[in-house]
Amino acid sequence: MSRSRKFVSLGMFIIDEFAFLDYAGNPTGRALDPQEGIGGGGTYANIGARLWLPPSETGMIVDKGIDFPPEIDAALKAYGEDMWLFRDQSPAGTTRALNRYKGDHRGFQYLTPRLRITPSLSRPATLHFICSPTRAAVIVSQVAQVEDWSPISVYEPIPDRCIPEELPALRDVLPLISVLSPNAEEALALLADPSPVSKSSIERACKSFLDFGVGPGGTGSVVIRSGSLGVYVASRSQSGAWIDAYWRTEGRVVDVTGAGNSFLGGLAAGLVLTNGDVFEAALYGTVSASYTVEQLGLPKITRTSEDVRNEEWNGDSPWGRLHELKARGIRAG
Repeated sequence: MSRSRKFVSLGMFIIDEFAFLDYAGNPTGRALDPQEGIGGGGTYANIGARLWLPPSETGMIVDKGIDFPPEIDAALKAYGEDMWLFRDQSPAGTTRALNRYKGDHRGFQYLTPRLRITPSLSRPATLHFICSPTRAAVIVSQVAQVEDWSPISVYEPIPDRCIPEELPALRDVLPLISVLSPNAEEALALLADPSPVSKSSIERACKSFLDFGVGPGGTGSVVIRSGSLGVYVASRSQSGAWIDAYWRTEGRVVDVTGAGNSFLGGLAAGLVLTNGDVFEAALYGTVSASYTVEQLGLPKITRTSEDVRNEEWNGDSPWGRLHELKARGIRAG
């Protein structure tokens, strides 16, 4: 991957497998199309950025095992071959995970060992990573060792490490990252806050993280993804603001899997396109998430030219949605 990349995710590509059970634990017989098995936080983040950037300016590594399905290979390349760096893992298998649904409850477990990806492969303008606070510290230290590279870092804490015991490690790494973005439940869990999720509890959590000091000299931002409530954005230099979710009615929301990752890919691309304005960049992220929730799996792209502004996703224009969202405005917290 060249230095011209505007966005790179260190998140993983995963082939998702699914088991659908009723509340009694009996198989429902439901099956999915193989393309709906494309998963991984990095994958969704990369697609979220791809809505706004050409494939040559986005990127992630895809560890490709001997069992890599040809239909998934073709589905990924439809978004642009340049955005995927396939790394041969033969004779090992591709990273896989089981999503087990029992009624509305979703369980998740890895079926194969996870492979770590390091930031030394390229020097993009924005770098997205999903990991524990301890791992985040390793990543930012590796970045610091690369000459002539100071990317905007977008850090997404991994859900199973959003526990109070991880808060000291998080506080240590916060001054070294540009944007911290847990979801609402994760933010409250890290702070051991038993309050129910609400706009007031989210705003309070955001202030706590900012008070810890995000970014060098406290110049970073906190973006708390809050599902149907929207997203709350704040920095030390500008008071917090709420951005509504694009879809405010449930009728268009089919599956929220990957929506937060996609949001952060869109946010990172927006940071590039808006010269670092995190509030406006969050509008890009919100539109990216809106396409992710409309179906099971990734949104569909129609490429009519090399200009991303002429592309359609799910038969619609992201730039049109962005214009509409801007017209709604950003509301003070």
